[in-house]
Amino acid sequence: MFIEKSVKEYMATVASGDPTPGGGSVSALVGGLGAALTGMVNNLTVGKKAFEELSEGIKNEIVENAKEIESLMEDLTGIVDEDTKAFDKVMVAFKLPKETEEEKKIRSNAIQEGYKIALEVPLRAAEKCLKVLELQGVFARYGNVNAITDVGVGTLLAYSGLEGALFNVTINLGSIKNQEYKEEISGKVDSILKSGKDLKEELLKIVYERLG
Repeated sequence: MFIEKSVKEYMATVASGDPTPGGGSVSALVGGLGAALTGMVNNLTVGKKAFEELSEGIKNEIVENAKEIESLMEDLTGIVDEDTKAFDKVMVAFKLPKETEEEKKIRSNAIQEGYKIALEVPLRAAEKCLKVLELQGVFARYGNVNAITDVGVGTLLAYSGLEGALFNVTINLGSIKNQEYKEEISGKVDSILKSGKDLKEELLKIVYERLG
């Protein structure tokens, strides 16, 4: 499993001539790191004097968001390896026999299903990165001010993971023939990307204001 490697080993494997781990795996890792940094900000916030002065509603939001962030970090960690296997069914399908019309039909259907799996994994990663961004607001506004730059880096990483994952969705979507499915996924991509960009800008604005 790639996630079990040291950072140095993982980077060396990414840099090698092997096709995996590629951009999808790296995007999931980057998004997971964004979640991890947010978790760090939480741990540097809860229990401190400034935290105790917050309203009960905000304190509860911080605690609850931190729990969700931790869960998302675990999910994205899993996708680091899952993404490397996502394209396997496409490769297997391309090796199916194609001598008869029936074989060609079976092969074509298998390839299409493979591409769907290949794009649905990074789509899930992008959705989780978006959720991380949605949960980061309370940490940007009320997290330990001494860790505000970590909120900023966490935001940049979560957004990079989101857009990077969507690259993989888009390239695989180009091979899908089912127009209805294609339009549905394309709509999700556009929505996630727009929401992610808006949240990134909003969060970074808060970070810069607290930095100043």
